Amino acid sequence: RLREHGLTEAACSTVEIVLAEALNNIVEHAYTGAGAGEIGLHAVLAPDSLTCTLSDQGAALPAPHLPAGRLPDMGARADALPEGGFGWFLIRSLTRSVRYAREVDTNRLTLCFDLPEPDGGYR
Repeated sequence: RLREHGLTEAACSTVEIVLAEALNNIVEHAYTGAGAGEIGLHAVLAPDSLTCTLSDQGAALPAPHLPAGRLPDMGARADALPEGGFGWFLIRSLTRSVRYAREVDTNRLTLCFDLPEPDGGYR
């Protein structure tokens, strides 16, 4: 549906990658052992940005701040690299800003994306 609102294919792909990573984190970590749970998505489209807020009632992050999202040492042997852990790097690299808040029993993750012009420049 983002294409219907004039977003470029590249912008749509970026949003899709980031939301997939964030949703996967919620399912794997916030709702671990819960069986099932709801995830809300609220999106606000502005002329130069898209802001998406994901909300869930799963477990809070173990730390009061988001993971740094650093890449592991790429000089290490391939079999020594971790299987996962690249998600926060992708999320932080592909967004303008990321905010997390725990409000009573609800997690809120807000992701803000810069939107490029159709010609490839930024608005």
